[in-house]
Amino acid sequence: MTTTPLTRRWRTAPPAPDPALIAGLVRELRLPEPLCRLLALRGHRDATSAKAFLRPSLDDLHDPASLAGIGPALDRIRFAIDRRQTILVHGDYDVDGICAAALYTRLLRRMGARVAPFVPHRIRDGYDLGPGGIGRAAAADARLILTADCGIVAHDAVREARKAGLDVVITDHHAPGVDLPEAAAVVNPHRADCGYPNKALSGTGVAFKVMHALARSRGLADEEVYYHLDLVALATVADVMPLTGENRVMTRFGLRVLAGTRNPGLRALVGSAGLADRALTAGHLSHALAPRLNAVGRLEDAGTGLDLLLAEAAATAPLVAELERTNARRQAVDRAILDEAVRLLDGGYDAGRDRAVVLAGRGWHPGVIGIVASRLVERVHRPTVLIALPDGDGTARGSARSIPGFDLLDSIRACGTHLERFGGHAAAAGFDIRPDRIDGFRAAFGERARALLPDEPHPELRVDLEIPLAQATPALARFLAHAGPFGPGNPTPVFVARGVRARAARVVGADGRHLRLTLADGDARLQGIAFRMAESHGHLARSGAPLDAAFHLQEDSWNGRTRLQARLVDLRPAE
Repeated sequence: MTTTPLTRRWRTAPPAPDPALIAGLVRELRLPEPLCRLLALRGHRDATSAKAFLRPSLDDLHDPASLAGIGPALDRIRFAIDRRQTILVHGDYDVDGICAAALYTRLLRRMGARVAPFVPHRIRDGYDLGPGGIGRAAAADARLILTADCGIVAHDAVREARKAGLDVVITDHHAPGVDLPEAAAVVNPHRADCGYPNKALSGTGVAFKVMHALARSRGLADEEVYYHLDLVALATVADVMPLTGENRVMTRFGLRVLAGTRNPGLRALVGSAGLADRALTAGHLSHALAPRLNAVGRLEDAGTGLDLLLAEAAATAPLVAELERTNARRQAVDRAILDEAVRLLDGGYDAGRDRAVVLAGRGWHPGVIGIVASRLVERVHRPTVLIALPDGDGTARGSARSIPGFDLLDSIRACGTHLERFGGHAAAAGFDIRPDRIDGFRAAFGERARALLPDEPHPELRVDLEIPLAQATPALARFLAHAGPFGPGNPTPVFVARGVRARAARVVGADGRHLRLTLADGDARLQGIAFRMAESHGHLARSGAPLDAAFHLQEDSWNGRTRLQARLVDLRPAE
């Protein structure tokens, strides 16, 4: 069995609407015809709808007052501010939790609150509100714990906090259980009684809403809150929330804020990632900024990331240097675990038989196995679970990633008798398990996957539009940017140019994994880059034969120069 990336099936979007409708959009909007076709295919079939989509406004944000529980939450927070009570802001150790804690801390302090920020240590404190956070609240002489991106199932911890004389206000976006914790207030769009229109807020998005409502109640201008949309954008993208509706609006304006951010830590992070002079996209957030911020939470102490987001300019240099060092180490650990996991796969995985992958290894870092699980999903297109075995006695940590159409949390819940605890959502989950229960879990999870995936699953590439290469112009690329930011729910458009030829294909990159080439069709030329495709597609690029090329169209800026580029996502012989 080979674990090289699988060949994807191309799934073409439905036929374009009536040509007369497209022609009307081109005439009214004065936009390139391919973009008008794309807008129509994505549901914007009249000029009014298309303009609203291409030019979203902060006026499109929903009223935070419709969040269930926000009234009692604001009352308790205002009481703490007015009585000069210390508020322990308790985040989580991932990007969303760190950003949410930073947003709360910065805005609450702006409103005169005494705030002690805290995010748990992944290994020492574990996930969620627990003894670590309660102990830190007591040490800070806090009277209120305000959670950010956590707490919705922390029933025992809330009871312990109350026994210690602490009130708890929970703000979270994870799925609640049957009952809510006995907190002073619970704000979560997934509450059964919550009528808030956007159920897909990130944890930082929920925090932004609470602070927006609080700011309005205390006479603070909306702009003071909007300056923190950079944190909301980073968290929304990092937590893989859908970039539709309100989330898309907040992320779009958050990217603008980030370009000139007032947050010294974010400014230092952008510079350290080499993005200071780039037009920032959601891809930069997910692939450059989020991994750096996540690395400290995975391998070290997420508090370093929170410190950076709260730091003044003079203190950012050593903190961002620590993030860079930790991220480099995370990459090395990632590669080592991936290599071992691939060897384990080669020793027993059968693509025709197996519908899921469950691997366990000793010495695997529990903070990194989720990333490696995602990389294995790319290779085998199966729900994948990696389990980090403990060095001695104790429980093992598992992290799982899924494929479209397979609800991971439901399936792990169905195997819950083998687990100590678990949590997550449809695409990603984590759990604790005793080592002697791993074989039973592997069998149960595999059986569940076979029941839900009776046919062998194959990765698909959704193609939006076929266009002649001559229509892949700088103007189209510039106007496409107005349809972003792109991500889940609003995917980056995939164009296909058929019957083109690859010219001057060469291997690039320090590790020789990438291809640079030129696509040619008659007089039309388009520079292209194919990341991680040198081994799998190099022979096609050098064959000289007609090819069908699937690509994202983008303007790439580097060293002050901007050029049009096709970012290839697949190549195959022309049909």
